[in-house]
Amino acid sequence: MAFNEAGVIPLRSTRWCPMCGQLSDRRLYPFCSQRCADRDLNRWLSGAYSFPEAVADHDDDDAAGDVGDSE
Repeated sequence: MAFNEAGVIPLRSTRWCPMCGQLSDRRLYPFCSQRCADRDLNRWLSGAYSFPEAVADHDDDDAAGDVGDSE
């Protein structure tokens, strides 16, 4: 177990800031500064982070609908 300078075991170990790579600050975890936290928030709000949309294959549905229309 690693104690800090105050003799307390930290709840979280320090990690690298995902924005700039410096060690994270405990108050702003996982970021090192308010600036990095704000940059990350700006990326979320501007749409830079997004999930890819699943592309559905509609060709199979059209072919199945044509089988019953043979009249």
